Amino acid sequence: MKFTLVILGAPYSDSASQTALAFAQAALANGHNIYRLFFYADGIHNATRLAAPPQDEHDLPASWQQLIEQHQLDAVVCIAAALRRGLLDATEAERYQKGSDNIAQGFELSGLGQLIEASAASDRVLTFGP
Repeated sequence: MKFTLVILGAPYSDSASQTALAFAQAALANGHNIYRLFFYADGIHNATRLAAPPQDEHDLPASWQQLIEQHQLDAVVCIAAALRRGLLDATEAERYQKGSDNIAQGFELSGLGQLIEASAASDRVLTFGP
C-alpha cells in the first residue's frame, strides 16, 4: 500500500505528530510505501532544525529527520504555512532578507500542488491533526 501522510499538528501541541511518526514507522516496517509526507498548518514546526526540547523529552523534529533520511522519504512543507510561521529555507531567507534559514535537512518547501499530486499517486491519504 502506498500512503501519503498529511501532518497538521505541531510537535508538542498535541499527539498528531507523534501518532503520524509512529504510523509511518509501522507502515515502513510492514513493507508499505510512504509516497510523501506533507507538513501543513502548524505541522510545519516538525521541520525546524532549531527545536531544543529538554533531554528527557522525545525530540520529534529530529525523529522525523532521521526517518526521512533513513528511508529517503519525500518530505514537503507547505511554503505558505511555513512563511507565515517563520520557517525558511536558504532561498526564502535571502528573498525576505532574513539573517538565516531554519529548515532541517531532508525537508523541502513547496506548494499545495505537491499534496494534490501525492493524493492522486497514493492508495491512501491519512491526515493527522485537528
